[in-house]
Amino acid sequence: MISKEKIARINELARKSKTGSLTDQEKAEQQKLRQEYLKGVRTSMKNTLKNVTIVDPEGNDVTPEKLKKEKTNRGLH
Repeated sequence: MISKEKIARINELARKSKTGSLTDQEKAEQQKLRQEYLKGVRTSMKNTLKNVTIVDPEGNDVTPEKLKKEKTNRGLH
């Protein structure tokens, strides 16, 4: 996951970009940090979804087969 320092830097660059005073180097840094942040969010979300079981109101497991197979492949189920 991305560090607090990097998130602070992302926010700092975002505030600075609102004033229109980012240099080309800062724009490149901002883009790199955003991509790193998004990669971490996507990885975290995928890992969360791989550990979810979906149950309908009657208590039946209605987890999609693709997700069940992924759990079996990872030895989680």
